[in-house]
Amino acid sequence: MTRLITYNVHRCVGMDRKLDLDRVAGVIAEFEPDIVCLQELDVGRARTGGVDQAAEIAGKLAMSVHFHPAMRVEAELYGDAILTHLPEQLVKTDALPSVAGIPGLEPRGALWTRIGVAGQWVNVLNTHLGLVPREQRRQATALVGRDWLGRRDCTGPTILTGDFNATSITRPYRILAGRLDDAQRRLGLKPSVKTFPSSFPAIRIDHAFVSPEIRVTQVRSSFSPLARMASDHLPLILDFEVEPSGD
Repeated sequence: MTRLITYNVHRCVGMDRKLDLDRVAGVIAEFEPDIVCLQELDVGRARTGGVDQAAEIAGKLAMSVHFHPAMRVEAELYGDAILTHLPEQLVKTDALPSVAGIPGLEPRGALWTRIGVAGQWVNVLNTHLGLVPREQRRQATALVGRDWLGRRDCTGPTILTGDFNATSITRPYRILAGRLDDAQRRLGLKPSVKTFPSSFPAIRIDHAFVSPEIRVTQVRSSFSPLARMASDHLPLILDFEVEPSGD
């Protein structure tokens, strides 16, 4: 069994408005994951003490890390990361499309690694979509298109995960679920595992989408007092196995 956690860490600022990177790392470490996909990380930003949050969390978990800055403000970076202790190789990082004419939209991006699981390479993609439905539709369409999931070498076991800011009744969700299976729906979970807001999780906007080669064994979250305080999201925890290759 392999365990993946996707977690929007809210730049390690908790519901009590305190910056506490150790608290976030503790929430993750409790579940001993093999792969961690993080969103909303600050790297070198004055507002969070100039710390490289991606590297610091990876160090505390004894994992390698790939970080993609979706947003750059001079030398300050903000974005997403994939961490693992398994063999890995970075495939791609890039921006996702936005829409013009709407003030205040943050740049968004995605990153794609291959991670060695049970002797096979698993494509792991991590993203954080925007807040505006038209923007989300463009970004979801890009992710299923020829530069990401539709790329020739994106074959075999694949997981797309992150904070999509979209519930399961929205069009961006349907675009993604048309390409890969929602891990929770694969298991038929009722009620579904919701992760936002962390103080009273009522909305399902953090998702894990999986290809047929991924056998999902469990999807859950953490409802500990620590997790409820560490970020405005709870972590989404996916346990899976990779179906043996026919080669």
